[in-house]
Amino acid sequence: MTYRADPARYDSMQYRHSGKSGLQLPVISLGLWQNFGGTRDYPGAMEILGHAFDAGITHFDLANNYGPPPGSSEELFGQVMARDFRPYRDEMIVSTKAGYNMWPGPYGEFGSRKYLTASLDQSLKRLGLDYVDIFYSHRYDPKTPLEETMGALAQAVRAGKALYVGISSYPQAETREAYRILKEMGVATTIHQPSYSVINRWIENDGTIDACGELGIGMIAFSPLAQGVLSGKYNSGQVEGTRGENPNGSLRASHIEPRVLDAVDKLGVIAKSRGQSMVQLALSWALRRPEMTSALVGVRTIEQLKDNLGVLNNLSLSAEEIAAIDEATKGGQMELHPSPRGWLR
Repeated sequence: MTYRADPARYDSMQYRHSGKSGLQLPVISLGLWQNFGGTRDYPGAMEILGHAFDAGITHFDLANNYGPPPGSSEELFGQVMARDFRPYRDEMIVSTKAGYNMWPGPYGEFGSRKYLTASLDQSLKRLGLDYVDIFYSHRYDPKTPLEETMGALAQAVRAGKALYVGISSYPQAETREAYRILKEMGVATTIHQPSYSVINRWIENDGTIDACGELGIGMIAFSPLAQGVLSGKYNSGQVEGTRGENPNGSLRASHIEPRVLDAVDKLGVIAKSRGQSMVQLALSWALRRPEMTSALVGVRTIEQLKDNLGVLNNLSLSAEEIAAIDEATKGGQMELHPSPRGWLR
């Protein structure tokens, strides 16, 4: 059966401009990081992706290494584009990134022009697209001149392979320098994608969010639910079927320390008082600042997607509620910050 988008798909979603650009993103965007790789069949993927688009989610976020295995998320989304989404391509924002390890040898990761250019070409082939809407430098590379990395992004725009470019997980100083270099090249830094949640506030602590507001760079938060911790599911001690089941996965032991889970319990009380799920409270908080264009969510099921979308019913937070959230989480901060070799605590 051929997919046909819901005619009412734009009726309930809210959209925000990405910084000072003309690009608008839905306040909830869908990331295909860990749930749309080789273990996801086409019907299961299409059920979620179709429901997302029918709900006004126009932005689908990928990267070269998303899977598992690496590349499989782009391949699966490429199949969806070819079979079901093709008539709606001009209504969609498709983003991808390059920066983490993708193939053997010295040209398979980080920030060289060689790697970024080759990676984007590979991504376009997997996606079956002539261009992506946003292409990111996935992480700062201290061993490559920033002029080279930003030059590769500018080249992608000039070659028509990307409409907009952005950076991900860049601290404040590197964010400002990337912006300056791209501006001199006549290309805007349209968006910054950092991790950000109520228990991971590094972009506030180092001033990155303030810098983006000052410079007119939009922001999209990844891991606004702290790898699912803010859903409350780890407070029961059950990890079966979750990221906590894999000791070598993206969920770290520091994410589920007792002090963190205690903060989550306190947030649950606040969420209940607002008539929200804990997921919805966490998303409301991440989106409370004007610098934040969108929150990037990852889902395994249609029920999780619907829970995320429920935040649209109550996005606003009062000053008193924000103060209560700060008090509830002050002992549960994870104090993460990015480094070129990974995330440090």
